[in-house]
Amino acid sequence: MEEQDKNFLETIVKNIVGNPNDVVVERTIDERGVLLTLKINPADMGYVIGRKGQTAQAIRTLLKIVGAKNNSRVNLKIYDPEGGNHRNNERREDNDHVDTSAIDDLNI
Repeated sequence: MEEQDKNFLETIVKNIVGNPNDVVVERTIDERGVLLTLKINPADMGYVIGRKGQTAQAIRTLLKIVGAKNNSRVNLKIYDPEGGNHRNNERREDNDHVDTSAIDDLNI
């Protein structure tokens, strides 16, 4: 019964991501309540976070409901080994390889 929130989170996330075998949920309890740390394959980060964080927010809302049902406060931390710079790194790489040959000879 105590790990109902952990099992709930695992079930949801494994059905969202492309690499369900890489989903790991760590459950810790402190003075603030229950902290669930979610570790997933970095390629699946976009699926879990969603556009503008909507999927992650929906998961957090559901976990609050599960926690309220069990008289506990449940928080979700999504572990990101790359520090949240997935898009920024991709953009930087794309900008490094921009073809400017079409405008190199312009006389302005």
